[in-house]
Amino acid sequence: MKKLLLLFMAFATMSMVNAQVKTPAPSPFSKLEQKVGLTDVTLEYSRPGVKGRTIFGDLVPYGKIWRTGANARTKITFSTDAVVEGQTLKAGSYSIFTIPSAESWDVIFYNDGKEFGTPQELDEAHVAAKVTAKAYPIDAFSVETFTIDLNNLSNGGARLEFIWEKTWVGVDFEVPTDDAVVASIKNVMKGPSANDYFRSAVYYLTEGKDIKKAQKWIDKAVDMTKDKPRFWFLRQQSLIHAKAGDKAGAIEAAKASLSGAEEAGNADYVKMNKASLKEWGAM
Repeated sequence: MKKLLLLFMAFATMSMVNAQVKTPAPSPFSKLEQKVGLTDVTLEYSRPGVKGRTIFGDLVPYGKIWRTGANARTKITFSTDAVVEGQTLKAGSYSIFTIPSAESWDVIFYNDGKEFGTPQELDEAHVAAKVTAKAYPIDAFSVETFTIDLNNLSNGGARLEFIWEKTWVGVDFEVPTDDAVVASIKNVMKGPSANDYFRSAVYYLTEGKDIKKAQKWIDKAVDMTKDKPRFWFLRQQSLIHAKAGDKAGAIEAAKASLSGAEEAGNADYVKMNKASLKEWGAM
Protein backbone atom coordinates (compact mmCIF):
# COMPACT_ATOMS: atom_id res chain seq x y z
CA MET A 1 0.00 0.00 0.00
CA LYS A 2 2.86 2.35 0.86
CA LYS A 3 4.56 1.62 -2.48
CA LEU A 4 1.31 2.28 -4.32
CA LEU A 5 0.90 5.60 -2.52
CA LEU A 6 4.46 6.62 -3.37
CA LEU A 7 3.89 5.70 -7.02
CA PHE A 8 0.70 7.76 -7.12
CA MET A 9 2.52 10.74 -5.57
CA ALA A 10 5.32 10.41 -8.13
CA PHE A 11 2.86 10.51 -11.05
CA ALA A 12 1.04 13.46 -9.50
CA THR A 13 4.32 15.35 -9.11
CA MET A 14 5.30 14.62 -12.74
CA SER A 15 1.91 15.83 -13.92
CA MET A 16 2.29 19.09 -11.97
CA VAL A 17 5.79 19.64 -13.40
CA ASN A 18 4.66 19.05 -17.00
CA ALA A 19 1.48 21.14 -16.72
CA GLN A 20 1.97 24.74 -17.90
CA VAL A 21 -0.50 27.56 -18.04
CA LYS A 22 -0.76 28.98 -21.56
CA THR A 23 -1.46 32.70 -21.88
CA PRO A 24 -1.35 35.07 -24.87
CA ALA A 25 1.95 36.83 -25.57
CA PRO A 26 1.89 40.57 -24.75
CA SER A 27 3.53 41.21 -28.16
CA PRO A 28 2.23 38.51 -30.53
CA PHE A 29 4.53 36.99 -33.13
CA SER A 30 3.72 37.67 -36.79
CA LYS A 31 5.03 36.14 -40.02
CA LEU A 32 4.34 37.69 -43.41
CA GLU A 33 5.21 35.91 -46.64
CA GLN A 34 4.97 37.91 -49.85
CA LYS A 35 5.94 37.21 -53.45
CA VAL A 36 7.51 40.31 -55.02
CA GLY A 37 8.00 39.66 -58.72
CA LEU A 38 9.82 36.31 -58.59
CA THR A 39 11.34 36.91 -55.14
CA ASP A 40 9.99 35.41 -51.92
CA VAL A 41 10.15 37.96 -49.10
CA THR A 42 9.45 36.86 -45.51
CA LEU A 43 9.02 39.13 -42.48
CA GLU A 44 9.14 37.75 -38.92
CA TYR A 45 8.58 40.06 -35.95
CA SER A 46 6.64 40.62 -32.74
CA ARG A 47 3.93 43.26 -32.45
CA PRO A 48 3.76 45.37 -29.27
CA GLY A 49 0.77 47.61 -28.61
CA VAL A 50 0.50 51.26 -27.65
CA LYS A 51 -1.56 50.44 -24.53
CA GLY A 52 -2.00 54.08 -23.57
CA ARG A 53 1.70 54.88 -23.72
CA THR A 54 3.64 57.49 -25.66
CA ILE A 55 5.76 55.49 -28.10
CA PHE A 56 8.28 57.47 -30.13
CA GLY A 57 10.47 59.76 -28.13
CA ASP A 58 9.50 57.94 -24.92
CA LEU A 59 9.03 54.15 -24.90
CA VAL A 60 11.16 54.06 -28.05
CA PRO A 61 13.76 56.80 -27.46
CA TYR A 62 14.92 59.01 -30.28
CA GLY A 63 18.49 58.58 -31.42
CA LYS A 64 18.98 55.05 -30.06
CA ILE A 65 19.03 51.64 -31.74
CA TRP A 66 15.64 49.93 -31.64
CA ARG A 67 15.05 46.27 -32.44
CA THR A 68 11.99 47.40 -34.47
CA GLY A 69 9.47 45.33 -32.58
CA ALA A 70 9.60 43.24 -29.43
CA ASN A 71 11.07 39.97 -28.19
CA ALA A 72 13.40 38.35 -30.78
CA ARG A 73 14.97 40.49 -33.46
CA THR A 74 12.81 41.49 -36.38
CA LYS A 75 13.99 39.53 -39.43
CA ILE A 76 13.53 39.89 -43.19
CA THR A 77 14.51 37.19 -45.67
CA PHE A 78 14.98 37.55 -49.45
CA SER A 79 15.14 34.52 -51.74
CA THR A 80 17.11 36.56 -54.31
CA ASP A 81 19.34 39.59 -54.13
CA ALA A 82 17.56 42.88 -53.45
CA VAL A 83 18.61 46.51 -53.77
CA VAL A 84 17.87 49.30 -51.28
CA GLU A 85 18.82 52.79 -52.48
CA GLY A 86 21.65 51.38 -54.60
CA GLN A 87 22.89 49.06 -51.85
CA THR A 88 22.75 45.34 -52.67
CA LEU A 89 21.40 42.89 -50.12
CA LYS A 90 22.50 39.38 -51.02
CA ALA A 91 19.87 36.66 -50.84
CA GLY A 92 19.46 35.62 -47.20
CA SER A 93 18.18 36.84 -43.83
CA TYR A 94 18.80 40.17 -42.09
CA SER A 95 17.87 41.68 -38.75
CA ILE A 96 16.16 45.05 -39.11
CA PHE A 97 17.30 47.70 -36.64
CA THR A 98 16.10 51.28 -36.72
CA ILE A 99 17.20 54.54 -35.13
CA PRO A 100 14.07 56.72 -34.98
CA SER A 101 13.96 60.47 -34.72
CA ALA A 102 11.04 62.87 -34.97
CA GLU A 103 11.71 63.69 -38.63
CA SER A 104 13.33 60.54 -40.02
CA TRP A 105 14.46 56.98 -39.26
CA ASP A 106 17.72 55.22 -40.05
CA VAL A 107 16.78 51.72 -41.23
CA ILE A 108 19.60 49.19 -40.93
CA PHE A 109 19.78 45.70 -42.45
CA TYR A 110 22.17 43.77 -40.20
CA ASN A 111 23.73 40.35 -40.80
CA ASP A 112 25.65 39.18 -37.74
CA GLY A 113 23.66 35.91 -37.69
CA LYS A 114 22.23 36.39 -34.19
CA GLU A 115 18.54 35.93 -33.37
CA PHE A 116 18.29 37.87 -30.11
CA GLY A 117 19.59 41.03 -28.48
CA THR A 118 20.10 44.61 -29.60
CA PRO A 119 23.73 45.70 -29.99
CA GLN A 120 24.83 48.72 -27.97
CA GLU A 121 26.74 49.86 -31.02
CA LEU A 122 26.49 48.71 -34.61
CA ASP A 123 29.44 46.83 -36.07
CA GLU A 124 29.88 48.35 -39.53
CA ALA A 125 31.20 45.00 -40.78
CA HIS A 126 27.71 43.59 -40.28
CA VAL A 127 25.76 46.51 -41.76
CA ALA A 128 24.61 45.19 -45.15
CA ALA A 129 22.63 48.35 -45.95
CA LYS A 130 21.63 51.53 -44.16
CA VAL A 131 19.09 54.06 -45.43
CA THR A 132 17.43 57.16 -44.02
CA ALA A 133 13.68 57.46 -44.54
CA LYS A 134 11.37 60.35 -43.75
CA ALA A 135 8.93 59.79 -40.85
CA TYR A 136 5.41 60.89 -41.78
CA PRO A 137 2.80 61.76 -39.12
CA ILE A 138 -0.60 60.05 -39.18
CA ASP A 139 -3.17 62.66 -38.25
CA ALA A 140 -6.50 60.92 -38.76
CA PHE A 141 -6.10 58.04 -36.29
CA SER A 142 -3.63 56.13 -34.11
CA VAL A 143 -2.38 52.62 -34.97
CA GLU A 144 -2.58 50.56 -31.77
CA THR A 145 -0.49 47.54 -32.82
CA PHE A 146 3.00 47.88 -34.32
CA THR A 147 2.83 46.83 -37.97
CA ILE A 148 5.41 46.06 -40.63
CA ASP A 149 3.96 45.54 -44.08
CA LEU A 150 4.94 45.12 -47.72
CA ASN A 151 2.99 47.40 -50.04
CA ASN A 152 3.29 49.25 -53.35
CA LEU A 153 3.97 45.88 -54.98
CA SER A 154 5.24 45.73 -58.54
CA ASN A 155 7.11 43.19 -60.64
CA GLY A 156 10.34 44.96 -59.81
CA GLY A 157 10.03 45.82 -56.14
CA ALA A 158 7.95 46.86 -53.14
CA ARG A 159 7.85 49.17 -50.14
CA LEU A 160 8.74 48.03 -46.63
CA GLU A 161 6.48 50.00 -44.28
CA PHE A 162 6.68 50.59 -40.53
CA ILE A 163 3.48 51.85 -38.91
CA TRP A 164 2.80 52.52 -35.22
CA GLU A 165 0.97 55.03 -33.08
CA LYS A 166 0.88 58.13 -35.31
CA THR A 167 4.00 57.46 -37.42
CA TRP A 168 4.52 55.94 -40.88
CA VAL A 169 7.93 55.19 -42.44
CA GLY A 170 8.53 53.54 -45.82
CA VAL A 171 11.62 52.10 -47.51
CA ASP A 172 11.53 51.05 -51.17
CA PHE A 173 13.52 48.09 -52.45
CA GLU A 174 14.05 46.48 -55.85
CA VAL A 175 14.35 42.84 -56.88
CA PRO A 176 15.95 41.50 -60.12
CA THR A 177 12.72 40.29 -61.72
CA ASP A 178 13.36 41.72 -65.16
CA ASP A 179 16.80 40.09 -65.49
CA ALA A 180 15.32 36.72 -64.50
CA VAL A 181 12.31 37.00 -66.82
CA VAL A 182 14.34 38.13 -69.83
CA ALA A 183 16.81 35.29 -69.29
CA SER A 184 13.90 32.85 -69.00
CA ILE A 185 12.31 34.19 -72.18
CA LYS A 186 15.58 33.85 -74.11
CA ASN A 187 15.96 30.29 -72.92
CA VAL A 188 12.36 29.25 -73.59
CA MET A 189 12.25 30.91 -77.01
CA LYS A 190 14.54 28.16 -78.28
CA GLY A 191 11.39 26.01 -78.45
CA PRO A 192 8.38 27.92 -77.04
CA SER A 193 4.75 26.91 -76.64
CA ALA A 194 1.76 29.16 -77.29
CA ASN A 195 1.60 29.90 -73.57
CA ASP A 196 5.28 30.87 -73.55
CA TYR A 197 4.72 33.33 -76.40
CA PHE A 198 1.61 34.68 -74.65
CA ARG A 199 3.26 35.20 -71.24
CA SER A 200 6.34 36.77 -72.81
CA ALA A 201 4.26 39.18 -74.90
CA VAL A 202 2.11 40.21 -71.93
CA TYR A 203 5.19 40.76 -69.77
CA TYR A 204 6.74 43.01 -72.43
CA LEU A 205 3.48 44.97 -72.69
CA THR A 206 3.15 45.35 -68.92
CA GLU A 207 6.76 46.43 -68.41
CA GLY A 208 6.89 48.80 -71.39
CA LYS A 209 9.55 46.81 -73.22
CA ASP A 210 9.97 46.27 -77.00
CA ILE A 211 6.34 46.43 -78.21
CA LYS A 212 7.20 45.18 -81.72
CA LYS A 213 8.68 42.05 -80.23
CA ALA A 214 5.60 41.67 -78.00
CA GLN A 215 3.42 42.05 -81.11
CA LYS A 216 5.33 39.33 -82.91
CA TRP A 217 5.02 36.96 -79.94
CA ILE A 218 1.31 37.51 -79.30
CA ASP A 219 0.54 37.01 -83.00
CA LYS A 220 2.46 33.74 -82.86
CA ALA A 221 0.54 32.64 -79.74
CA VAL A 222 -2.82 33.43 -81.38
CA ASP A 223 -1.81 31.69 -84.60
CA MET A 224 -0.76 28.55 -82.70
CA THR A 225 -4.21 28.38 -81.03
CA LYS A 226 -6.37 29.38 -84.01
CA ASP A 227 -8.12 25.99 -84.07
CA LYS A 228 -9.43 26.75 -80.56
CA PRO A 229 -9.24 30.53 -80.17
CA ARG A 230 -8.67 31.78 -76.62
CA PHE A 231 -10.49 35.04 -75.95
CA TRP A 232 -7.95 36.04 -73.27
CA PHE A 233 -5.12 35.64 -75.83
CA LEU A 234 -7.09 37.78 -78.28
CA ARG A 235 -7.72 40.41 -75.60
CA GLN A 236 -4.00 40.86 -75.02
CA GLN A 237 -3.40 40.81 -78.77
CA SER A 238 -5.77 43.75 -79.14
CA LEU A 239 -4.00 45.73 -76.42
CA ILE A 240 -0.53 45.02 -77.82
CA HIS A 241 -1.56 45.97 -81.38
CA ALA A 242 -3.11 49.18 -80.05
CA LYS A 243 0.09 49.98 -78.16
CA ALA A 244 2.09 49.29 -81.31
CA GLY A 245 -0.09 51.74 -83.28
CA ASP A 246 -1.99 49.10 -85.27
CA LYS A 247 -5.54 50.28 -84.59
CA ALA A 248 -7.13 48.08 -87.25
CA GLY A 249 -5.42 45.00 -85.88
CA ALA A 250 -6.44 45.96 -82.35
CA ILE A 251 -10.11 46.30 -83.35
CA GLU A 252 -10.09 42.99 -85.23
CA ALA A 253 -8.59 41.17 -82.23
CA ALA A 254 -10.97 42.87 -79.77
CA LYS A 255 -14.00 41.85 -81.81
CA ALA A 256 -12.78 38.25 -81.91
CA SER A 257 -12.14 38.33 -78.16
CA LEU A 258 -15.57 39.81 -77.53
CA SER A 259 -17.24 37.07 -79.55
CA GLY A 260 -15.34 34.36 -77.64
CA ALA A 261 -16.06 35.96 -74.28
CA GLU A 262 -19.78 36.21 -75.07
CA GLU A 263 -19.83 32.56 -76.08
CA ALA A 264 -18.02 31.59 -72.87
CA GLY A 265 -20.29 33.80 -70.73
CA ASN A 266 -17.34 35.79 -69.33
CA ALA A 267 -18.88 39.15 -68.41
CA ASP A 268 -15.57 40.76 -67.40
CA TYR A 269 -13.96 40.21 -70.79
CA VAL A 270 -17.15 41.25 -72.57
CA LYS A 271 -17.10 44.53 -70.65
CA MET A 272 -13.37 45.16 -71.23
CA ASN A 273 -13.58 44.46 -74.96
CA LYS A 274 -16.63 46.66 -75.44
CA ALA A 275 -14.89 49.50 -73.58
CA SER A 276 -11.80 49.17 -75.81
CA LEU A 277 -13.84 49.00 -79.01
CA LYS A 278 -15.71 52.13 -77.95
CA GLU A 279 -12.43 53.87 -77.16
CA TRP A 280 -11.09 52.93 -80.61
CA GLY A 281 -14.26 54.17 -82.36
CA ALA A 282 -15.49 50.71 -83.39
CA MET A 283 -18.76 50.76 -81.38
